[in-house]
Amino acid sequence: MLIQPYLNFDGRCEEAVNFYVKAIGAKQEFLMRVGESPEPSPPGMTVPPEKIMHASFRIGDSVIMASDCYCAGQPKFQGVTLSISVKDEAEADRVFNALAEGGKVQMPLSKTFFSPRFGMVEDKFGLGWMVIIPVPM
Repeated sequence: MLIQPYLNFDGRCEEAVNFYVKAIGAKQEFLMRVGESPEPSPPGMTVPPEKIMHASFRIGDSVIMASDCYCAGQPKFQGVTLSISVKDEAEADRVFNALAEGGKVQMPLSKTFFSPRFGMVEDKFGLGWMVIIPVPM
């Protein structure tokens, strides 16, 4: 069984994918616009043809799927946080600072009892991230 996050960026999907590619080295794997669909949109669904119907991108070993959804312009990721494990302090600093650009630091990156580097940040799309160097328990 596999669980993968599917993020709805509410009209900012392409911007978000491009941000993650640049900021943390994500690799875009798939992107289809509404206007490229082989089938028409369901009745009542009025998403502009240039918006993203479905995208997927890879961060390390994980694939994240995403779309523009209803395109209201304000993604809401309440109660959802993505945790990203990094190998060392330099990578933790780089990833944390990149995700924090235009966002809000919720817990500064620092040493904790459970990790040499841990921090929490909300990126400019409102998506929460925890950056951690995992240690064996």
